Amino acid sequence: QVQLVESGGGLAQPGGSLKLSCAASGSIFSINAMAWYRQAPGKQRESVAAITSGGSTSYADSVKGRFTISRDNAKNTVYLQMNSLKPEDTAVYYCNFRQRLTTYWGQGTQVTVSS
Repeated sequence: QVQLVESGGGLAQPGGSLKLSCAASGSIFSINAMAWYRQAPGKQRESVAAITSGGSTSYADSVKGRFTISRDNAKNTVYLQMNSLKPEDTAVYYCNFRQRLTTYWGQGTQVTVSS
């Protein structure tokens, strides 16, 4: 089993920044992938960014150039630096951890972008 604890959500103004963190604990293998998803009210959950244990990254087109995903393998922690935030970034953000065909989800953290 793997447990995920997220932190860092909150309220930001348009153009502002927030940084999300997600710490994984439990039975963690060296080869895995971590990602951030988000779900806005009335919409389906969507992928935001992902990073493998080897450091390969991918981003949704809507966040490219504004968000940066990174990880600290020693701490089993993934980060999402969100810059130039827009109101349409408002959503619950979920941490996702995948290893050996098993997927785990965090509890979600609210990000609200509003003036």
